[in-house]
Amino acid sequence: MVRQKIQIKKIDNTTARQVTFSKRRRGLFKKAHELATLCDAEIALIVFSATGKLFEYSNSSMRQVIERHSLHNENKQAADQPSLELQLESSTYAMLSKELSERTNEVRRLKGEHLQGLSLEELKQLEKSLEVGLLRVVETKGEKAEREINALRQKGAELMEENERLRMQLESMPEVETVAASSVPEQGQSSESMAADPPPYDDSSDTSLKLGLPYP
Repeated sequence: MVRQKIQIKKIDNTTARQVTFSKRRRGLFKKAHELATLCDAEIALIVFSATGKLFEYSNSSMRQVIERHSLHNENKQAADQPSLELQLESSTYAMLSKELSERTNEVRRLKGEHLQGLSLEELKQLEKSLEVGLLRVVETKGEKAEREINALRQKGAELMEENERLRMQLESMPEVETVAASSVPEQGQSSESMAADPPPYDDSSDTSLKLGLPYP
């Protein structure tokens, strides 16, 4: 006899539904026990009947399995949802990237590049920006040149003052004359100096001249 296949739908008869629930519940718990034993799995089953009665099965501890399940869900949600800090960093990066792209395009347009996609109004605004920028460049150039000229004038005035100060300092200095004086000692001459210099000739000591005798 071929076993008739039962259609999977709600059983209208209350008694038949209760009997089927009891049989299927026992079979479900048996299959869970076999799976836990064969595969070393941690299993917990919670079943509420139509009347609100609780049936549960766990091969270890129902509480530990439930806590593990809750912790797993929390970790999964934390991993799936980026943190607030990462969201802020991503938002900041996107904003900076957009601003960088806009600035790059603006610089290229100021250089005369990528002008094909601009409208007439945008070209007029670009022309006005260039005129204002050129005026600022000219003003800045003039201010810088004026500052450099003033600095050179001030430096020249300082050099002139320094030259004048040095000239006045040279004029106010007294003239120094070097006089070489030679002194001859009158007394206290040594015997060596007397011997080195012969005495002058004294004709009074020559008696031959006084007596009129012939000079030998």
